[in-house]
Amino acid sequence: MARNDIKTVGKVWRIWLAIAIPLGGGLLVSLFTRDAMGQFNSLEKPFLAPPDWLFPVAWTILYILMGLASYYIWHEGHLGKKKQKVMAKTALWFYGIQLVFNFAWTIVFFNLGWYWAAFVLLLVMWMLEIALVILAGKMSKAALWCLIPYLLWTTFAGYLNLMIAILN
Repeated sequence: MARNDIKTVGKVWRIWLAIAIPLGGGLLVSLFTRDAMGQFNSLEKPFLAPPDWLFPVAWTILYILMGLASYYIWHEGHLGKKKQKVMAKTALWFYGIQLVFNFAWTIVFFNLGWYWAAFVLLLVMWMLEIALVILAGKMSKAALWCLIPYLLWTTFAGYLNLMIAILN
């Protein structure tokens, strides 16, 4: 196998791994929360609440984009000088921590029904995402554009979470 072929295989494998991490985590969390969806369907929801079928579609797309963003960040740090490596490590740290908050929010909101606690988690996650978007924007425009839909969706999810907490 030629050297370029090996590099291409390695790159493709890293991209798939980067995408598999958020998708796999999301799938695992969805297995924990699927029984709670009946309770969610019985809640009073705000005017702008999307239909239930949209959530898994949106999250699948967002997790793919998040995975791609993490790959782009890693790639820029891997190729860059010391400052880029430090920035990539910091950005990936923010990425990992906000991903933990993302998965925790799902369990707190759906399984426990602690809507106010979930809202606080979501606010922290949102702030971590802002830091991640800022760092990503300094490193990779592709990573930045992959993360913008996630930040917008989290902002909308904050509205939904707050309104559900108020209404219920």
